[in-house]
Amino acid sequence: MNNKIETISNLFEGKEIRSIWDREKEEYYFSVVDVVAALTDSNNPRNYWNMLKKRMSEEEQSELSTKCVQLKLKAQDGKLRETDTLDTKGILRLIESIPSPKAEPFKMWLANLGSERIDEVFDPEIAIKRAIDYYRKRGYSDKWIETRLKGILSRNKLTDVWKENGITKDYEYGILTNEIYKSWSGMKSSEYKEYKGIRKESLRDNMTDVEIALTDLGEIATRELTKEYKPYGLEENKEMAKRGGNIAKITRDNLEKELGRTVVTKENTLNYQYIDNIKQLESENKND
Repeated sequence: MNNKIETISNLFEGKEIRSIWDREKEEYYFSVVDVVAALTDSNNPRNYWNMLKKRMSEEEQSELSTKCVQLKLKAQDGKLRETDTLDTKGILRLIESIPSPKAEPFKMWLANLGSERIDEVFDPEIAIKRAIDYYRKRGYSDKWIETRLKGILSRNKLTDVWKENGITKDYEYGILTNEIYKSWSGMKSSEYKEYKGIRKESLRDNMTDVEIALTDLGEIATRELTKEYKPYGLEENKEMAKRGGNIAKITRDNLEKELGRTVVTKENTLNYQYIDNIKQLESENKND
């Protein structure tokens, strides 16, 4: 079984890149010094990073250094220490900024990735095929993949209706989606993910058939209610989202009454398990 978690750290084979998961932002942050050490021959990666920040500042390109976040990561002595970190996008920008032969393969990888995405703009079928291939490699059946793609189309129909009714900002779509989830499952999307033990992975990709059906029902009901009553703005659309989610909740309650058990489960499709290293280390330090 391949239990390797797929993050940017996997690009640096043989090199330790410390990382930490931010639950609130749902984003990984990586140690800048570790990346610098992996991509340069510097005997003092920390000094190299400080010099790079100074150069960026002098060239009025300080955006990267200002996006650094100080987070506690495990140091060589086993203690938690404040460390400069960047999110995935920031780390990729850092790689582009390092003038080192060791960084060239990563820059080529980024160039190829960008080229692939541009090709997909001209021929969207390429992106669809890439998604299908990825799902197949993860062990999903063609029937499941077909249902998943149809679910994406159905979701787009809902967001289109929201857009017609005054919803334009990404965070507003997130709020409305959470209203549907909370109404039928009792949890926001982020809470549902934590309950299932997943992070950046798609929640739907880790749901059972019943959970997906209830999610779809909540969204379809919300879409039809919105089309019928034509709410406008965030607050009015929130009310429709709650009502749509409640329709799925009624179905859930009826099914659970017949089954005699809950249909919301901790099941996921991961072949690895996340461990909260920070809590574990803090507990160890308290016991020292």
